[in-house]
Amino acid sequence: MALTELLFHGTPALALLAPDGARAMFSRYGGHVLSWQPAGGHGEQLYLSPRSGFDAGQAIRGGVPVVFPQFSERGPLPRHGFVRTRSWQGHVAHSDSADGSATAVLGLIDDAYTRAIWPHGFALALQLRVAGQTLEIGLQCTNTDAQPWQFMAALHTYLQVSDCTQAQVSGLAGRSYWDAVDAQQQTQHDALLRFGAEVDRVYAGVDGAVVLQETGVGGGRSVQVTHSGFTDIVIWNPGPQRCATLADMPPDGYRAMVCIESGRIVQPVTLAPGQTWTGVQRLRLNHA
Repeated sequence: MALTELLFHGTPALALLAPDGARAMFSRYGGHVLSWQPAGGHGEQLYLSPRSGFDAGQAIRGGVPVVFPQFSERGPLPRHGFVRTRSWQGHVAHSDSADGSATAVLGLIDDAYTRAIWPHGFALALQLRVAGQTLEIGLQCTNTDAQPWQFMAALHTYLQVSDCTQAQVSGLAGRSYWDAVDAQQQTQHDALLRFGAEVDRVYAGVDGAVVLQETGVGGGRSVQVTHSGFTDIVIWNPGPQRCATLADMPPDGYRAMVCIESGRIVQPVTLAPGQTWTGVQRLRLNHA
């Protein structure tokens, strides 16, 4: 295994390489996963906007942003919380496993800035494990305060596609979801979720696999998303009208991505002092 420190768009990053050639890259800025390339030369699986900024205080658009301790605007904090714009200066550890996987861990603890807007003591650890066709991302949160507190969390995963209008998501039929576009609770009756206009949904209590399948140019490729610790699934694609308003996305950038996010949103986590919570998202590429 190799763990290499480098600069990516001027920000400190780490590249993780497994013995079988699978690789991932993440940034110290935001603890942000920037890249995932499975073994076998299948290429990049995550979408990273070519217009994304990497300046301090600006969230990176694409990859896998870490959402904590608030999801979206469901609370008084900045949208999606604050850790995605903080420098993760904690300890970096890496190791090889007997199964040939490579693992790296990056940490973040509270400081004067975070306590000024969210007055709680916490410690986060982000673990990446890569091997073969699989990327596993683990988010661990510990309450280091003297009082209990509550939080939401998500891994805001942008999956790359050739054309979202030729892609579909399965595994959500019959499930209730909050539709942020129409601001109402609904139920998905169709077996497959397809894309064209904006899609912004939070599905509660999803414990099975959700699969993104390409049916057009990328036909035969699919990515399976499973999780533990997390309980909800978010599906997001801005569609053409919303995408045109996003300065850090190309006008047609919506075509190249579909977000499938694992989260704890509908029922936030409450941690007692000294207690730890862990959520893990697993991505597996299947290629014909």
